[in-house]
Amino acid sequence: MKICLIIPPSIFLLDERVFMTLGILKVAAVLENSGWKVDVIDLSGIANFENVVVDYCIASDVEIFGITATTPQLPATVKILNSIKSVKPNARVILGGTHVTVVNAAYKRELGLNIKGRATTALNQLNQDFDVLVAGDGEEAVFDALKEKAPKLIDADIPKSVLFLTNKHLEELPFPARHLVDVESYHYQIDNIRAISMIAQLGCPFECGFCGGRESPSLRRVRMRTSENIVTEMKHIFQTYGIRGFMMYDDELNVNKKVIELMNLIAETQKTLNTEFRLRGFIKSELFTEEQAEAMYRAGFRWILVGFESGSPIILENINKKATREDNARCLEIARKHGLKIKALMSIGHPGESQETVMETRDWLLKVRPDDFDITIITTYPGTPYYDHAVPHPDNPNVWVYTYKKTGNKLYGIEVDYRITADYYKGNPEGGYQSFVYTDYLSPEQLVELRDFVEKDVRDKLNIPFNPGAPAIRYEHSMGQTNIPKHILRSTT
Repeated sequence: MKICLIIPPSIFLLDERVFMTLGILKVAAVLENSGWKVDVIDLSGIANFENVVVDYCIASDVEIFGITATTPQLPATVKILNSIKSVKPNARVILGGTHVTVVNAAYKRELGLNIKGRATTALNQLNQDFDVLVAGDGEEAVFDALKEKAPKLIDADIPKSVLFLTNKHLEELPFPARHLVDVESYHYQIDNIRAISMIAQLGCPFECGFCGGRESPSLRRVRMRTSENIVTEMKHIFQTYGIRGFMMYDDELNVNKKVIELMNLIAETQKTLNTEFRLRGFIKSELFTEEQAEAMYRAGFRWILVGFESGSPIILENINKKATREDNARCLEIARKHGLKIKALMSIGHPGESQETVMETRDWLLKVRPDDFDITIITTYPGTPYYDHAVPHPDNPNVWVYTYKKTGNKLYGIEVDYRITADYYKGNPEGGYQSFVYTDYLSPEQLVELRDFVEKDVRDKLNIPFNPGAPAIRYEHSMGQTNIPKHILRSTT
């Protein structure tokens, strides 16, 4: 049997050929190990992606398709679905990934509260559109989705389910099937060294109000591989592709209590291989220590990314960040002491956001002087407390209201049809942002204006240039008569 797995484009990103999508490649690896033949269509960075799908469907006899999607990818995913069905109306199209997972978790919360809210509506719409939905871990659930009489929804987001991955199971799974995408077409670098993305662990236990998956066990429960297994994957990548840079795409590396052990093993492995790695990854500021920083530098880290989010104490409280402004400043000091550069990940548009709190963020950035930064406008997308815990506005049916109970500060989210628009997610810092949120103090337009001001002012004062991404490329086609290039389509056959 053969299946086609599809990675949708991420048209909201400035450069899509940076980090490959690993979750669906894990599913592909499991399927290959079970004897399935797998095609992977990687539509990252392809402008006319619908043409690719139609051409593939015309030329192929495959009748089973699996698509992964985050919420911002959903509009493109719906177009992919329609392209498949236009050629193969009887094809089975399975949808998995983060969006299904967080919507299903929000739906189950509504079910427990005996209400039918927007998560219920969103899940019903997905049920109407797709043949099978997979929520949670897909590595085992995919086999249920492939059964002749598969249920409409396969919920692998239940810790007691046999489909929910344990630490032991995670260790036993094959590494992502990177050979099914064109690794050479991805061009990420760390300090001018070619790099590739990796995921060493799953889940983040924190409860930040803006963050997705807080109701989903598979996204919230931390699950670990051993240090030896993680380093074995690094060695495999190095020996297979000659790549010695690694972007660790874990939520927070130092949630792992054995992070120093891992760093030491990575350092020793480089000596054994007679090479030098470069690494980059995310850490949680209040958990960061001198010992961690020293070990990370020795392992090859030169950059770390930290979600500081705000320079305002009241906003840090309102987002339930669990880190203070002082924690964040100390994190920067520790990093600099040990030769690590920091990219500060900042956001505005939280409950209680005002011009004063935005200026506190600006002033904090200018004071602590990160090596790079990113500032975005928050969106209330499914899976975040901002979305899941919001209630309808009493006077405007198109607006939902989230209230942080400890302070009473509110955030107003304008209803978004996630099947149609991804404009809310993240724009070009040079004038491409939109806001679908507002507060009691700032309108959507004011949030955009302030975001743009802070971006320009801090970059100018700290001399941090903006690096635009690569433009999307076009797939050359002729009504199904042209073979799809290998950087788009890879196969086990």
